[in-house]
Formats: sequence, C-alpha cells, structure tokens
Amino acid sequence: MSIRIQYNKGEAIQEFEAGTSLQAIAEAFDKTLRKTALCGLVNGKVVDLTTPVTGDAEVEIYTFEDNKGRDTYRHTCSHVMAQAVKRLYPDTKVAIGPSIADGFYYDFDPAKPFTPESLEEISKEMEKIIRENLPVKRFELPRDEAIQFFKDKGETYKVELIEDLPEGEIISCYQQGEFVDLCAGPHAPSTGYIKAFKLMSIAGAYWRGSEKNKMLQRIYATAFWSKQELQEYLNRLEEAKRRDHRKLGQELKLFTIMDEGPGFPFFYPKGMVLRNELMNYWRELHTKWGYEEIMTPI
Repeated sequence: MSIRIQYNKGEAIQEFEAGTSLQAIAEAFDKTLRKTALCGLVNGKVVDLTTPVTGDAEVEIYTFEDNKGRDTYRHTCSHVMAQAVKRLYPDTKVAIGPSIADGFYYDFDPAKPFTPESLEEISKEMEKIIRENLPVKRFELPRDEAIQFFKDKGETYKVELIEDLPEGEIISCYQQGEFVDLCAGPHAPSTGYIKAFKLMSIAGAYWRGSEKNKMLQRIYATAFWSKQELQEYLNRLEEAKRRDHRKLGQELKLFTIMDEGPGFPFFYPKGMVLRNELMNYWRELHTKWGYEEIMTPI
C-alpha cells in the first residue's frame, strides 16, 4: 500500500510504501540528511528516525541546527554517559538525565562519590561507546512488566518513576548494547552519531528536587555537532569568566563582596566614584523624561 508524505510543511510531496522508516523518507527528500538527521516530526509527534510511517503524514526532519534535534542529540549523549558510568561503577544507580540549555546532565547515586578523576575515566569510556556505534533501539513494556524489569536491575529510582504513572500505562525504554534506560525519547539512531562532548562538572542534587530526599551526584556536560563548535563554546565560557563583574570589581579595587551581604557589593573609593557617576547620569535621564524620585526604607 502506498502512502502520501508531505515534507517540510508541504514543500515537497512523494509517495512511499507503508511502513517505510522516517530515516529512509528523509533521505529520499534530501540526501544530505543521511548524515545529519537526528529525529523527526510525524503528524505533530516527535519520533525516532527508525519509526515506520504507516499512513499519510506531514513530516519534518530535525538536525543539530534545530532545537528538537539538538535536544535529541544531547539526550542521547546523556545515555552514553550513563552507560559509561554503569560499566565503570556497576553498583551506581541511575536516576534522570535530560538535555538542558547548552548541554545535559545525569543524576547518579554512586556507591563511592565521584571525583574529578572520575570524569576523566567516564569520558574515556564514553569515547569507547561512541566508537562501538551501538544501535539505539526503542521498546515498550506494560507498566507492571517495566516495574519488575527495573527492580530486577536494582534501579530503584526508575521503579519509583514508573510507579507514579497510571495503571495500564505503556512504558517506553531505550537500549544500546547492554544498557537500558527508561525514556520517552526520541534518540539518535546510534551512539556513533555523537561527535564532540565535554563533561563539565559534578554537583549535588536532591532526588526529584526535594531536600527530603537523598542527595545524588549530578554530572553536567555538553555536546556539539563538531569539535570546533565545542571548542568555540568552551572559549566563550572562559571569556565570560574573565569578564565576570565580581572578579573584575575586586581586581580593579572597585568593590568587594562579603559573607555578611552576598550579592551586595561593598564599594571602595574608586567604586564610589563610578557609582556616583552612574547615579548622576541616571538622575539626569529621569529628570529629563519627567520622572520624580522617591526612596523606600533601607
């Protein structure tokens, strides 16, 4: 049976055999997408490229240049990180690992706390997993089976997440090699799609954001489509550090910040000169525009 596919908001239309994968459809419309496509939209739903399209559909394809494609790419990299952690530290329990602005993170409950040296080990194992180019496959389980599946693996945080879902819910999981994670997706087709990443830091994070719960260790990271883009991003971060007003203010003897008033600068004489000049300019503009000045109790 043939199906009719509208690509990129009706920009092009072709017919395909029912069940053709979204990836094959993408390549038929644009051969460059063979190496750049990460996920797609089928009738308004974001899905994996491996998804078979069984009926007439409106289709869009996302690459790293798109927000949805970028999120998919970084989310897949978070799974690679979790897989690396489980390989290196099998007793570690995994919690959640979403993509965020400029990167991603994953929360872990390790038997022994991670250190900066741990990040080096995890990075090396991630590079190995990427070279293995493991296919990322989606599968679904009934809620009760999914609970038992993760109980058998000792993944108590995953069990808790599933138990919060309604009875009768179908649970989606993703597998790459020996690693399986609870996840709604979508994901890149394989681990080999990841081209450049950097593990940035380790922080504490309460499970589910509540101080009543256990403190986990969160690894922050980022990933880009090329090593050049990654390096440019890291350079921007370094430049932002150099321009940090808190650092510059103390170096130039303008102000300091003390524990007695976090966020409130204690001005030095040079800083007061600068502050007064700014306040005078502010007053001139407000007077010019007809504003009146008041003061509240300090």
